Amino acid sequence: MSSTVQIRVPATSANLGPGYDTLGLALSLYDEVEATLTAEPGVAVTVEGEGAGQVDLGEGHLVVKAMRRAFARMGAPQPAGIRLRCRNSIPHARGLGSSSAAVCAGILAARALSGVTGFSDDDVFALATEMEGHPDNVAPCLAGGLTVAWCDHTGTPRMVKLAPDERIRPVVVVPSTRLSTEAARGLLPKDVPHKDASFNAGRAALLIAALTLRPEREILLAATEDRLHQPYRAPAMPQSAHLVERLRAVGVPAVVSGAGPAVLAFSASDSQDLIAPEVGNDWHIQQMDVDPVGANVQFPETR
Repeated sequence: MSSTVQIRVPATSANLGPGYDTLGLALSLYDEVEATLTAEPGVAVTVEGEGAGQVDLGEGHLVVKAMRRAFARMGAPQPAGIRLRCRNSIPHARGLGSSSAAVCAGILAARALSGVTGFSDDDVFALATEMEGHPDNVAPCLAGGLTVAWCDHTGTPRMVKLAPDERIRPVVVVPSTRLSTEAARGLLPKDVPHKDASFNAGRAALLIAALTLRPEREILLAATEDRLHQPYRAPAMPQSAHLVERLRAVGVPAVVSGAGPAVLAFSASDSQDLIAPEVGNDWHIQQMDVDPVGANVQFPETR
């Protein structure tokens, strides 16, 4: 059992428009965590990049919380000391899965350092979903690629991983403002019209086909239409809602990423030049790839 492990976890975009609480995509933007167990009691966390100077640097840090939960779930003794070095690139509270990344990193670090065998990938997925609340961001963070996630009749989370067409090029447009998932979810009604549910079911099915088989812009534009969550959340993020409208009006398949307020667009060679003029100077545009593998666990070499 090594006392140090390195974890790299990708950003994710959930929902993808019509696939509310179900579809997720792993992106080529990463947080890196180096976790060390020590005999010296206490917790010490250093953070570089996103969240530096803002997040808790002790027991309240989300990676530490996830490690503690994982040690307890595995029946392993809690370590005397935990040292974390976090290098973060995933923006916080923007709808890009920063919380899921931290939770997954903590659980994977604890499993790798515990010496416990038999705590499976399914167990990791279940605990991460339990902590995060929904599997749609957790699944692509762990598995990479495009995922379809759900919970079965027992409440156990499940996922299917798909490989998006290699021509898919996600573009993430990130504002300076933040929005909590809880605030965005609180705007959703308890019930929706049957016709809207039927509409989204059809669009979600079409989106799977578009992302894996037919990534033409006109098909993606139709496939990313949504009536279940984005219209209700628009008042909490009017700039994001207006940007999505402007991009879609010029033919760019665009959606709110996760709970927002970041916007995800699917770019093709014939649409890249359409995005920047609609965005303006108040947003940060990042062209990305789909991360194909998800979370990565490595033990540093000893010399």
